[in-house]
Amino acid sequence: MLDIKALRYFLAVVDANGFTAAARKLHVAQPAVSMAIRKLEQSLELNLFHRRERSIELTDEGRVLLQHARRIVQATADAELEMREIHGLRRGEVRIGVPSMLGSYYFPPILMAFRHRYPNLQLTVIESGTRKIQQMLSEGEIDMGVIVSDRPPEELESHVFLREQMMAILPVEHPLAQQEHVTYEQFFHEDLVVFKEGYFHREVLDRLAKEYSYDPKIGFETNLLPLIKQIVRQGFSISTLLEMAISDAADLVARPFEQQVWLDLSIAWRKEGYLSRANRAFVDFLLDQART
Repeated sequence: MLDIKALRYFLAVVDANGFTAAARKLHVAQPAVSMAIRKLEQSLELNLFHRRERSIELTDEGRVLLQHARRIVQATADAELEMREIHGLRRGEVRIGVPSMLGSYYFPPILMAFRHRYPNLQLTVIESGTRKIQQMLSEGEIDMGVIVSDRPPEELESHVFLREQMMAILPVEHPLAQQEHVTYEQFFHEDLVVFKEGYFHREVLDRLAKEYSYDPKIGFETNLLPLIKQIVRQGFSISTLLEMAISDAADLVARPFEQQVWLDLSIAWRKEGYLSRANRAFVDFLLDQART
C-alpha cells in the first residue's frame, strides 16, 4: 500500500536532489524525510536511491516509481480540491504560466480586469518559455499556461485565444525598415539578438533557419525583453518579436516577413487534471476578452 505522504517526500527528495534540501522545502526535520523514504523502500522491497557521500541518484526502480508518483500525488491534489469545492471551500487561486512578451504586453490589462471582477481570487503569474510551461503543466506546478499550439501535446487541452504575426524588428533608420516586408534571406544576413532556447520566439526562428537552410548570426542571447529592444535600438542587431512588443517604442519598427509567420497562442491545461472553478472562470474570461 503506497502512502501518499511518503510519495510526496519521495518527490521532494528527487526535485531537491537531496534529503536535507527536501526537508527544508517540506519544513520538516531531515530525519523525518529519511525515515519516510526508508519505510517506502521497505514496503516496496526496493532501493529507490543510490546514496553516495555527497549526492543521490535514482535507481532504475526509483525512476519507474517517479512516473507513477507524480501522477498519484497530482491526482490526489485534484481530488482534494474538487471535494473542497463541492462544499463551497474554493481554493480561489489561479496559477498561470505566460511567455515574456505576452506577460509584458497582452496580459496585464486582462489580469487587472479579471481581478476587478473577482477580487477574492488570487492570481499567480509565472513568466517562462513555452517549453518550460508545458513541463510545469505536466508536473502540476501550474494550473494553466500559454503555449504555441501548432502541435499541442496530447496530454493537454488547449483553446486558441490569440493569433499574432511574428515580425522583423528594426531601428527606424535601418535600410530594411524602408521596405514593406523583409525576406528570410535579408533577415538571416543580419546580426541577431534572440531569446534563449525554450521560448516560442527562439523556436520559430530556429525552425525557419532549419527549413530554409540559413545559419543564424546570433550576436546576443537574452530573455530580457527591454534589453532586446535596447540592442536593436542601438543598431547592434535586429530581432523578431510580436508587434505588440514595440507598441511603446517609437524608434523601432515592425515589418512582416515576405512569407508571413503566424502563431496561434492557446491557453492550455492538463486533460486529466481537475480545473478548479477559479481557473474555469479565468479561461472563460480570457476567451470572452479574445472574442471582443
